[in-house]
Amino acid sequence: MGCCNSAESKRDWKPLEQRSCTDIPWLVIFTLFCIGMACICGYSIATGAASRLISGYDSYGNTCGHNNTKIEGVPLSGRDMKENKYVFFLDPCNLDFINRRVKSIALCVSKCPAEELKTYSDLKQFALNNGSHLCNYDITPTRYPSHSERSTKCPKLPVPPSKPVPVFHRCIPVDIGCYAEFAQAFVTFVSDNSVLRRVIAGVMASKEIIMGLCLLALVLSLIMMVVIRYISKVLVWILTILVIIGSLGGTGVLWWLYVDHRKALSNSTLSVFGKEVVSDNVKALLIYAIGATIFTVVLLIVMFFMRKRVALTISLFHVAGKVFIHLPLLVLQPLWTFICLMLFWMYWIMVLLFLGTSGTAIKNNSTGIVEYEMQGPLQYLVWYHAVGLIWITEFILAFQQMTIAGAVVTYYFTRNKSQLPVTPILSSMVRTVRYHLGTLAKGSFIITLVKIPRLILTYIHSQLKGKENACARCMVKACVCCLWCLEKCLAYLNQNAYTATAINSTSFCTSARDAFLILVENALRVAAINTVGDFVLFLGKIIIVSCTAFAGVLALNYQRDYTVWVLPILIVCVFAFLVAHCFLSVFEIVVDVLFLCFAVDSKYNDGSPGREYYMDKALMEYVENSKKRDLYKPGDGDGRELRSMARGRT
Repeated sequence: MGCCNSAESKRDWKPLEQRSCTDIPWLVIFTLFCIGMACICGYSIATGAASRLISGYDSYGNTCGHNNTKIEGVPLSGRDMKENKYVFFLDPCNLDFINRRVKSIALCVSKCPAEELKTYSDLKQFALNNGSHLCNYDITPTRYPSHSERSTKCPKLPVPPSKPVPVFHRCIPVDIGCYAEFAQAFVTFVSDNSVLRRVIAGVMASKEIIMGLCLLALVLSLIMMVVIRYISKVLVWILTILVIIGSLGGTGVLWWLYVDHRKALSNSTLSVFGKEVVSDNVKALLIYAIGATIFTVVLLIVMFFMRKRVALTISLFHVAGKVFIHLPLLVLQPLWTFICLMLFWMYWIMVLLFLGTSGTAIKNNSTGIVEYEMQGPLQYLVWYHAVGLIWITEFILAFQQMTIAGAVVTYYFTRNKSQLPVTPILSSMVRTVRYHLGTLAKGSFIITLVKIPRLILTYIHSQLKGKENACARCMVKACVCCLWCLEKCLAYLNQNAYTATAINSTSFCTSARDAFLILVENALRVAAINTVGDFVLFLGKIIIVSCTAFAGVLALNYQRDYTVWVLPILIVCVFAFLVAHCFLSVFEIVVDVLFLCFAVDSKYNDGSPGREYYMDKALMEYVENSKKRDLYKPGDGDGRELRSMARGRT
């Protein structure tokens, strides 16, 4: 189970030749943990929390629509509420925003009021006609108008009519005054804040353009995937040229628009509101232009130093394009993962709500209201449930990585591509479920161990904001940054460990160690390919975002008199990046898997009889050309590496 177990010093890699179950103890631990998660759900249902959440309960511990048992010390508990199926709040506007609950007394009633009740006589008549008592249980309907405590034990007048269909058995008024007051206060704040008013007005005025630009981002992402799949040989050059032209052209256009809007600011025919809008646009364009200039300069410098690695990236992307031709359903993997995550998160939130209404009934002596709280060891169930959220989420993401890695490994190490399985992706899923769930459990748990303290420290840092101890805030922030970097490094190592497991069916620690050693041994070549590949994919995302943003600037330029660009452009850019990342992330994983397969193939094979390469012809041609070109050429990283490889094999 530990990561310090010793293994044989030298071991032959036999891709896809043998399969065995890996990390079985961790699979047992993960299974027991999942059983514990299920027990938490069962506990909340068995203790009545599910029925209390769905049916609702009053302030005295009675579940509406059920026959209840007596609670010691609460005289109005233990009532038969089979006929009273709805929860009615005496004062629905008495809200506690901090604890997110209604502080009003709640009662179980048989019918929600359909019309406005203005007087206590109306309450009495409603109770006599419908059998629904809207005042406290210890007051009879005939005493509603004359009871001395009617102001506290009866609903606040006037009682607004409720919605025809109660929401989760709660009587929800059609028009709640406190919500109206809150909305009015918000509108007042917006009307007083001129900048916020103009920004919101800009979003509302350009909502059709925003929707069109989001659709454009989706189309551009699909086009990028088609480019990657069918014309990968020219992809790098296309991206390089487009990025250079787009960066220079976009920066120039932004500066031109800044000058143009600055001239328009001096136009005396503009209204006061129009001048404010143009002034905001001038400031926004200046910020955009300066940021675009800095980004363009840095981008061109990086591309200048990366230019020698373009040929190898083309060969690798060509192989990745072939992978997508043979395995087109890889593009849909994020969709299935997203569906699984949504289903799990819905289940997790449902159980969390159950836990919020589970526990022992406790009477609050100051208010007389009964609340359900978990005491003793049971109160830590929420923390167990929170750990389950992170671990199982990471497990689902790891399953996607292992599935993609298994399919790509099968493609790479199958010499005759016509002998590939009918459904390589499904075969990879089955192989992962049958042999490697323990490895996924262990790898995802390591990420969880790092993520939990990082989240705790992030929460502590947020609580320290505004405090005088700046040193403590800086220390916590530094710890958060270090843990974030560690989490990213471990995530990359985990991904390569899953690939090594898919290749040779070894345990997580052995796979992680082997993958790490192989990457270190091939640092010059693999690191260069990895850097250039990720950089090219990043350029693809930038192109999609830049084209979408550029189209947005041109479209919004026709609304310069009444639209502020800051928020619409920001919304469009964020959506475009998320869409592009969703599509290109799969290609990025495929490229990373190919990196490791290529490194393993280069290390244990040399092209001689009996040790033929598995790699694609495009990569073979590059290796042979590199040997001829760089074997005796001094001063080149690949040449030094190839010469050392040649000396080692002779």
